[in-house]
Amino acid sequence: MTSPVDIARAAWKDALPEWVEALAAECSATSQNKVAAQLGRSSSLISQVLRAKYPGDLQAVEELFNGVFRNARVECPALGTIPMHECRHWREKARQFVNVNSLRVRMYRACVNCPRNRKETPNEAPDE
Repeated sequence: MTSPVDIARAAWKDALPEWVEALAAECSATSQNKVAAQLGRSSSLISQVLRAKYPGDLQAVEELFNGVFRNARVECPALGTIPMHECRHWREKARQFVNVNSLRVRMYRACVNCPRNRKETPNEAPDE
């Protein structure tokens, strides 16, 4: 049986990103399903990344992996130091303004102005 590390090396060849190799190693140590569950993503997403066939945003997967498995942290203008994957989660939520609670409004305003946020046309928040 071929290991996830072997699969990633064969698919990516010389272009294998270090984090994808680390992701494959995590899958070898436990299982692809367990790694996917820890990331809050499907095992098919993990499989596509390992096989260099994922059509989505690889940077998003990398940030999620680094936040969950490597305890990577970033400075948030609203919350201080937070895990990288939580930053990504808030940035995804900030794509649309929703006035459900004060934290969500505060994070929307912080995220849309944060330099880490790719300026991808979030909806404008109403001035209050």
